[in-house]
Amino acid sequence: MERSRKYLLAVSLVLLALLVISIVFLHYKAYLLLSLIMIACIMIPFFARFEWREVAGREVVLLAMLAAIAAVGRVPFAGLPSVQPTSFIIIMAGLVFGAESGFIVGAVAAIVSNFFLGQGPWTPWQMYAWGMMGMSAGLLRNTRWMKTLWGKCVFGFLWGYLFGWFMNIWIIVSNIEALSWEFFVGIYVSSIYFDLAHALSNVFFLIVFGASWIKILQRIQRKYGLLEQQTG
Repeated sequence: MERSRKYLLAVSLVLLALLVISIVFLHYKAYLLLSLIMIACIMIPFFARFEWREVAGREVVLLAMLAAIAAVGRVPFAGLPSVQPTSFIIIMAGLVFGAESGFIVGAVAAIVSNFFLGQGPWTPWQMYAWGMMGMSAGLLRNTRWMKTLWGKCVFGFLWGYLFGWFMNIWIIVSNIEALSWEFFVGIYVSSIYFDLAHALSNVFFLIVFGASWIKILQRIQRKYGLLEQQTG
């Protein structure tokens, strides 16, 4: 829906501003509150439609299950930095169910997985990054190149780097007193291996499991008429 898309874009800018403001004024002391605010902002229109009977209860359950699978899927790979199926599942949610669902699955997966791996000031940043990954997959899902395997692989590869680069911003801003060109370049150089591992793991999961996941999710969508109202 066009209205939902505009809301998502507006919320993404507001949440990005909140991330920076939270560091400058709150000094990381309210990261859990910020995480809850992020979840609330993105889910308000979704649950508003639920109240209007445009969203069925089983649709909420489906997104919750996808977020839980994405979150739990991250835990066994904790010993392999940046290698995990979480990003793949978030991309699948966006591609099949749309931008709004992709953002919700990404943001919820981040905060839920951190209950196992550890909450901290980085949690809202991960929520935003994974949420934007799912949202962008949904916004681009109807483009010609995203309907091809190579297009999906390029998307997943690029987001492996974009996710890492965004998280690097958190590290830089949180150490603003030590900011220098050497520090800035050092942070991004040191993350090259981790970003590459994330990018390649996204490509691997998309090639091996992408087609089957899309078929399964689309079959569920058609059979139960889930989230069909989303167009972006």
